[in-house]
Amino acid sequence: MIPKSILTRLLLGLALAGAATWLALNREHLDPALIENAIHDIGVWAPLVHVVLFAAGTVLFVPGAIFGLAGGALFGPLLGTALNLTGATLGATVSFLVTRYLAADWVRHMAGGRLQRLMAGVEAEGWRFVAFVRLVPLFPFNLTNYALGLTRISLKHYVLASLVCMAPWAVTAERRSPATRRPSAMP
Repeated sequence: MIPKSILTRLLLGLALAGAATWLALNREHLDPALIENAIHDIGVWAPLVHVVLFAAGTVLFVPGAIFGLAGGALFGPLLGTALNLTGATLGATVSFLVTRYLAADWVRHMAGGRLQRLMAGVEAEGWRFVAFVRLVPLFPFNLTNYALGLTRISLKHYVLASLVCMAPWAVTAERRSPATRRPSAMP
């Protein structure tokens, strides 16, 4: 018989993998204009829904540009930037925690000496390593969120370094977006 905690982790992992796979196979349905219209139609709850969708998209490997464009178009450059940064940070945090809950102990147990040394080096740098991978655009954002969950970097350091070091991305993404050059669609 499988222990309840292992079964719960397995089911959560399968659900996330299934949802991410379904989204990857159905990318044509992820149209920024459709997402923008759906969020706009929600009314006063639109900012909260946008943040939740951005976070869920981050967890499920949906490109952040889709929600970034919608946030800028719906809420304007200032509020859109704040909401996009909040959604990206929340999604990164959930991804980090999912990995830590699902697999960190198992990976640590199975890791060979080389991987153990690499993880120890990352952990020794802590928030500085998180800042580095956030500021250098060579590392894939969604994958990095999960990979850092395998380490023992503190959640507080991870969240704060992510928030601060993703802010320049959020600001420059809003400035580059042609959608933010028109008035906000929200009242």
